[in-house]
Amino acid sequence: MKQDSIMVVHPDDQSRQTAEIMRRYNDMFQLHDPSTLPGLVAEDCVIENTVPAPDGARHAGREACVRLWSAIASEPGTRFDIEETFVAGERATIRWRYWRADGNSIRGVNLMRVADGLIVEAMGYVKG
Repeated sequence: MKQDSIMVVHPDDQSRQTAEIMRRYNDMFQLHDPSTLPGLVAEDCVIENTVPAPDGARHAGREACVRLWSAIASEPGTRFDIEETFVAGERATIRWRYWRADGNSIRGVNLMRVADGLIVEAMGYVKG
């Protein structure tokens, strides 16, 4: 398991809060423990997932977002290597590599937005 480094561009309160939420979000995937998700996700959260290609599926609302991320986080035999988390204000970019149970991997990025201490938006993209 690779530990992530969180780079905070603007050392203001919003950036610090976003960085802490991203740390907890990344830890949830690293530890395969989605139990903290409901406390990280806003009621009106929206995810644009990486699949199906080319546009991904849209998931709206806390319940749908928690359900999707919980399934990904608890998938047996998989892991995320967090390469970098970059934070500026309410925005964060997470660069990652996802290892499937079969040993193959894909690389991608999540563009995240936080408001009022909760994740409100996540857009996922993967390399070809």
